[in-house]
This record gives sequence, C-alpha cells and structure tokens, in this order.
Amino acid sequence: MLSVLRAISRRVAAVIAECNDAQRRLAVLRASPDRYLTHPDLAPDTYQEFLFRAAGPLVHEPSAARRSLGRAARSMTAD
Repeated sequence: MLSVLRAISRRVAAVIAECNDAQRRLAVLRASPDRYLTHPDLAPDTYQEFLFRAAGPLVHEPSAARRSLGRAARSMTAD
C-alpha cells in the first residue's frame, strides 16, 4: 500500500512540476516583444530592432541528456 501511495505522489508531483514549467514558459512568451509586432516572423530591419527583440528573457530548452532522462534510447533503423 505504501508503494502505491509513493507512486501516486510522484505522479502528482510530476504533474504539478509540468504545470509550473508550462505556466513559466507562457509568462515568458506573453512578455516577449515579438508578440506585439505585426509580423513577428520577419527578420528585424535594423540592429536596434534586433537588440530590442533579443532583450527579453530567452527560453532555454533542456539539454538532450536532461530530456531523455529515464527514457530508453530509440533505434533509428528500420526493421
């Protein structure tokens, strides 16, 4: 019974951590200067515009080792 409770508590903690990470990422994206541009996918016209766009906090993706933590490597060959 104790092991079941531990497993459930780990899953709940993982869900809460995922929600916190998603909320933090959403806040960063909402505050991004690119959100308020008419054409955010276009390259900046001037160096000053580039500096303005890059001035906000950058979202860093986790490394490949951290993303694959606890997962088995997949084979890329066709069987």
